Amino acid sequence: MPQKDVRLLLLALGAWWVLWSALQGFILYWNGFSALISASDALVTISLLGASGFSIFNLFRFYNPRRSNRVMLVVAPILLALLCALVQQSLLTWLFQYDSTYVLFLKDTRALRALYDLLMVGLVVTLSLFWSSLKDQTQIESRLRETERLARESELSGLRLQLNPHFLFNSLNSANALIGSKPEEARNMIQQLSDFLRGTIRVNTNQLNSLQDELRHLSLYLEIEKVRFGHRLQVQISLQPGAEEALVPALILQPLVENAIKFGLYETTGAIAISIVATMDQQGLSIVVENPFDPHLTAVKKGEGFGLSSIKRRLELLYHRNDLLKTLRRDNIFVCQLTIPLS
Repeated sequence: MPQKDVRLLLLALGAWWVLWSALQGFILYWNGFSALISASDALVTISLLGASGFSIFNLFRFYNPRRSNRVMLVVAPILLALLCALVQQSLLTWLFQYDSTYVLFLKDTRALRALYDLLMVGLVVTLSLFWSSLKDQTQIESRLRETERLARESELSGLRLQLNPHFLFNSLNSANALIGSKPEEARNMIQQLSDFLRGTIRVNTNQLNSLQDELRHLSLYLEIEKVRFGHRLQVQISLQPGAEEALVPALILQPLVENAIKFGLYETTGAIAISIVATMDQQGLSIVVENPFDPHLTAVKKGEGFGLSSIKRRLELLYHRNDLLKTLRRDNIFVCQLTIPLS
């Protein structure tokens, strides 16, 4: 429970205690005792019970009895109430020993006062246990939320860092093939691969980049792939004015384009053009990636293709929606439509 709530609870209990004691003093005064005796009786009662209640409240703030020690929840209030009644009886008798009527009244009401003290102390114990249980439950829920957050970030990090190992193997093999005949191109390709991987590792799990930065990072990937596929790989990018400033999850485009290359180029011999179109509307940023495929030559697998399930899961974790990535096949064109909601 926040510190402010604790203060409010103590203030409410204090106000209730003062009102109850004022009522007690008024009842004594109404029954013929002097104002001094009535006020003193109420003041002694409220002071002793207030001290007892405050002690119990602070005890249960830092200590919650285990089941094996639950007996103290019964014994402690009884002992404390009896102690309050004894001190109250002795102190008031000593203060007003000259008033035989009041002293006799104290003796006649000993059992009633002890029961009253027990009820008040029991009430404080009940409220203290309730507060302690509420605090423990709040802490458990807080730890659970923190655990879920860490698990979510861990999963996001793992999904973000997933790379097709074939891309790395093929890139290194291409660089190796160029070392002998075209060492300068091999050096450039290795540098591009290094820059691409460095950018992949640097970003945070929940980082949002502008679409322009994502396209800049994507260009490194495309330059590497163009070394392998040459003129066969053509990419057309169309951006609606203003779309380049829209924020997108880091490294969200590369798996889409890699999927397009996999299903468009891997098992074909001709050139293909991959289209990337980004537009803005009231729903947010829409990115459509299209690539042609030959159904007779390309082994189009069932499902959504490489990496798309990872993207869908990332979007679900980030935006709590499962409808932000859609795929379809239309006239031998494979279409991926990605929607990024407005922040």
